[in-house]
Amino acid sequence: MTHAVTRHPFAVWAPKPARVRVVSGETTTELVRAEDGWWSPAPGELPDVAPDARYGYLLDDADTPIPDPRSRRQPDGVHTSSQRFEPADYDWQDAAWTGRPLAGGLIYELHIGTFTPDGTLDSAVERLDHLVGLGVTHVEVLPVNAFNGTHNWGYDGVLWYAVQETYGGPIAYQRFVDACHARGLAVIQDVVYNHLGASGNYLPQFGPYLSEQGGNTWGDSVNLDGPQSDEVRRYILDNALMWLGDLHVDGLRLDAVHALTDTRAVHLLEQLAIEVAALSAHVRRPLTLIAESDLNDPALITSREAHGYGLDAQWSDDFHHALHVALTGETTGYYSDFAGLDVLAKVLTHGFFHDGTRSSFRERHHGRAIDRLSMPTSRLVTFAQDHDQIGNRATGDRLSATLSPDRLAVGAVLTLLTPFTPMLFMGEEWGASTPWQFFTSHPEPELGEATAKGRIAEFASMGWDPSVVPDPQDPRTFLRSKLDWAETEQGDHARLLGVYRRLGALRRQLPAITDPSFLATEVQFDAVAGWLVLRRGPVTVAVNLGDNPATLPVVGTLLLATNDTVHADDESLLLPPDTAAVLG
Repeated sequence: MTHAVTRHPFAVWAPKPARVRVVSGETTTELVRAEDGWWSPAPGELPDVAPDARYGYLLDDADTPIPDPRSRRQPDGVHTSSQRFEPADYDWQDAAWTGRPLAGGLIYELHIGTFTPDGTLDSAVERLDHLVGLGVTHVEVLPVNAFNGTHNWGYDGVLWYAVQETYGGPIAYQRFVDACHARGLAVIQDVVYNHLGASGNYLPQFGPYLSEQGGNTWGDSVNLDGPQSDEVRRYILDNALMWLGDLHVDGLRLDAVHALTDTRAVHLLEQLAIEVAALSAHVRRPLTLIAESDLNDPALITSREAHGYGLDAQWSDDFHHALHVALTGETTGYYSDFAGLDVLAKVLTHGFFHDGTRSSFRERHHGRAIDRLSMPTSRLVTFAQDHDQIGNRATGDRLSATLSPDRLAVGAVLTLLTPFTPMLFMGEEWGASTPWQFFTSHPEPELGEATAKGRIAEFASMGWDPSVVPDPQDPRTFLRSKLDWAETEQGDHARLLGVYRRLGALRRQLPAITDPSFLATEVQFDAVAGWLVLRRGPVTVAVNLGDNPATLPVVGTLLLATNDTVHADDESLLLPPDTAAVLG
């Protein structure tokens, strides 16, 4: 595999233009092209490169500089000059950090802009002890790469090497990672390699970064296998290694890998896994790759020795859908196949529901079965809520908008004590009343209008009322989505938070809960009565989602009950509606 080489600070890959100049301060310098499409200053040019110099590129006869595709910092936004940044100048305090494996872990997904009132990396540090108290092991951060505007989800990034300045920029990011490691928290960074944002993407002016074969749901696809794609792949691989190496991140969540069109013999994901494994060996700590994929293809998380891609985990939408339907009864759109506790039971024991079965939403058969003899359960990341499953609803409503605190507690038990690697979405642990809506801050009015219309069209397919969809460009949509931390000390919110904390403690105390064997899981259920019993070795998890009390022949020491109405004796367990219990 080809690895990055050391180049002049102002070198740039630009095979498309016939002329490239770099503007730094008052100096404009002609660059010289090499055969591989890289341009660099001639020997002796720009001998004194200030460590914080501002610079930009003039392509062909342009008179306005544009940012460096590999810019490490954009102090004034994505349409302006770049600024040099040297990550090695930071005085790291995490020399003793040895990382955390994903197996046995608990992930917490957060968005920097709405996690705290200030919406910065430094203010997020102030809430890290809260995560430690939950038993969280991995903090997963929604994309922070530079985008146009002041706030959005992060999936409209256009400069993948720069940290968004409104969050605090790259130095604040280093402080955040350092602070996480000081508390025993690993950091997983969400990265987007399947498309670029609509505003501020200058990459096509430099070279064939985008594919000529068409686009995907979010825009033009990235050129992974066409002419001159070697350097495009290197751009992605070097970016991944930057997060994991220069910025000490412990893992990457790879957005929508099913949109990565790559026909090469060695897929980009496999190449990434190979290079990340090499870096992991060098830094002597685990580095984790987690895919978001709707393919239900176990090849992603099958080892390279077994001819898979070798990723460490993937998100499981099937688990979310089955649990969401079990909790809410909602069966519209893509939820239509997931009604019934038999579906949840299959997901708990087999990982995927669609494992070659027909998907009515897709109108075709979908997925492939997991080899339960060899695949660890920890390679599936499961959740009751996440940014997509909340934010892509018409009003961004959480489960707390429609479910009682008691039913939310049952959902917590099914999320944290099932066989997989659980993930929480920020605020879920106290049943936050604040929505998490889709918000943007596109400076271009026409782009903002097009985005709003596109959202309304999406919701029409799900049967939701378009009139209730908030305007993504309205600043109030963003402000409504910020967490209200005062809720953590109030009434039902505080009681639910207590349940989550006890569940987090049980995950640490009971080895059977984190046993990665599929075969260690047994499930019984009564779809009509609405109860389900999950056994993991000596640990039994029982839930009642039905309308009537359930008396179950389940015995053992009562380790947790979601409320005081649960009764256990030497012969049976009495579960009123919307309650759960853990016995061992």
